[in-house]
Amino acid sequence: MPPRVIMLCTGTPAPDMAHWGSSFLVGIGEEWLMFDCGHGANYKLHKAGFQSTQVDRMFFTHHHSDHDADYPSFLLTRFDMSIGKESELQVYGPKLTEQLTDRLLGEPNGAYWHDIVARTKHPLSVAAYVERGGIPPRKPPKIHARDIGPGTVATGKNWEITAAPVDHVQPYLDSLAYRIDSDEGSIVFSGDTSPCKSLTDLATGADLLVMECIKVDEDMIPGSPSYETETGTFGAAQTAVDAGVKRLALVHQQGKMEEPVRKSQALFEVKSVYDGPVIWGEELLEVPWE
Repeated sequence: MPPRVIMLCTGTPAPDMAHWGSSFLVGIGEEWLMFDCGHGANYKLHKAGFQSTQVDRMFFTHHHSDHDADYPSFLLTRFDMSIGKESELQVYGPKLTEQLTDRLLGEPNGAYWHDIVARTKHPLSVAAYVERGGIPPRKPPKIHARDIGPGTVATGKNWEITAAPVDHVQPYLDSLAYRIDSDEGSIVFSGDTSPCKSLTDLATGADLLVMECIKVDEDMIPGSPSYETETGTFGAAQTAVDAGVKRLALVHQQGKMEEPVRKSQALFEVKSVYDGPVIWGEELLEVPWE
């Protein structure tokens, strides 16, 4: 299978018809990886034609709700649809990843542990499990969640993922960007960040940079909280130039960025600095990464 990148959710915490939350699906070889699991991600995953049971690894950039709010839905659906033959889920992310996972499904006090008990014990759920091909007794899911930091965080048959710290809302939440290097090419997910050297270094020479671009330049007011913690049009473009990436995909747009005039302005500003191909992030869009 050639590499695939599918944008599931490309927005911010504010719901709108075009963008909401953050989540991306990546296929390499026979493996499927998800990066972030914000509002609506599990629904969008299935709308795109995939099952949550197909995803074996989840990577969080940080733990703002628009990046992890649909994590419980994903976990519960993955378990409910399981037949006991799936790979055990591997979850990676900055500090709080282990805590969040345990508070959701940890025995005996996880917020949804009652659901796990009912689905492993009641004849109705066990019968549904058998109908799907499962063999009783039904066991609770095993989720291997780990808090990670910079460096190599995961490897597969023909790929490696590296994380780097980026500047967002420290010290309250740690934030990571991720780079996938594979036999077919490389892709970087910035997560939410202001332009920073660590991201530029991580993205150097990448085939595709999926980059936050929340506002047009006139709305990125110097000295404002947004200016210090996020990236607008010129910041995204300059990061792509400095890193020498082959393609740039813009995501995490504010809802008003879909207004025709503002969208045209955003693309004009980016292309005035970066002369490579620019992709406007849209939900359920599959994008080339090489």
